[in-house]
Amino acid sequence: MNYALFLGCNIPARVPQYDQAARAVLNRLGVEVLDIAEFNCCGYPMRDSDSQAFLLSAARNLALAEQSGSNMMVLCKCCFGTLKAAGRALAQDSALKDKINALLEPENLAYAGKVKVTHFLSVLKDSVGLDEVREKVVRPFEGLRIATHYGCHALRPSAITGFDDPVAPSLFDKLVEATGAESVDWAEKTDCCGAPLLGGNDALSLKVTEKKLKGARKAGAHFLCVGCPYCHMQFDTVQASFIKSQPGKGPMASILYPQLLGLSMGIDAKELGLENNCLDISSIKLFLK
Repeated sequence: MNYALFLGCNIPARVPQYDQAARAVLNRLGVEVLDIAEFNCCGYPMRDSDSQAFLLSAARNLALAEQSGSNMMVLCKCCFGTLKAAGRALAQDSALKDKINALLEPENLAYAGKVKVTHFLSVLKDSVGLDEVREKVVRPFEGLRIATHYGCHALRPSAITGFDDPVAPSLFDKLVEATGAESVDWAEKTDCCGAPLLGGNDALSLKVTEKKLKGARKAGAHFLCVGCPYCHMQFDTVQASFIKSQPGKGPMASILYPQLLGLSMGIDAKELGLENNCLDISSIKLFLK
């Protein structure tokens, strides 16, 4: 089982521990990843301002994956949703696809629509399988309560992403429970993390984030668990900064799913990049059997 691994821009620059932890657990699960150095931005920043630039950027990545002969595994949910949206747009408009391929031709690239784009979490649940994931767990968590944050771009629009039920998703909860942890039921599970508003309306962004944190605390969670770099930065880096301005307010720290899974697999915390998280999550190891 092998995939062309698409990291996007933010993971290498700001959340390298996501890449580090994902590779560690995929290696234990026998999933091979192919690194394509020529991958570029997924196109998300141009999606609402220049549709041709967005489609060209996305299609170039899809064409490179097709050329490699491998399907694409994506870690970022924004990138995942963007690449899925571009693939759908090009599949529905042959003239548009021809136009984009004409722009790709000088690089000897062409997008035929054959590559499958899958998120990392879906690979674990559907391709590797929950039974195989559980089999690799050697130190299950006990008494750990996790609030899963699904993220917007994987769930919606569901007709395009095909990730999970957009109203009552369960994929992420099942993966968390495979580690022995309890995935708590909470009303804000599918709400936005607030990251898209940061830089445009910081006050509203933090208000959305604080609502999520309050909901997770109310549900009795010990930690949030995420599978997207944008969401992790909002719950980790951004939360760490506003906690400093609110003395006495304890954090609701975020852990990336491959870090959670990796710990239950017996992988060393350093190999999983736990020290790269802004908020200290070392206490999570106390819940390991």
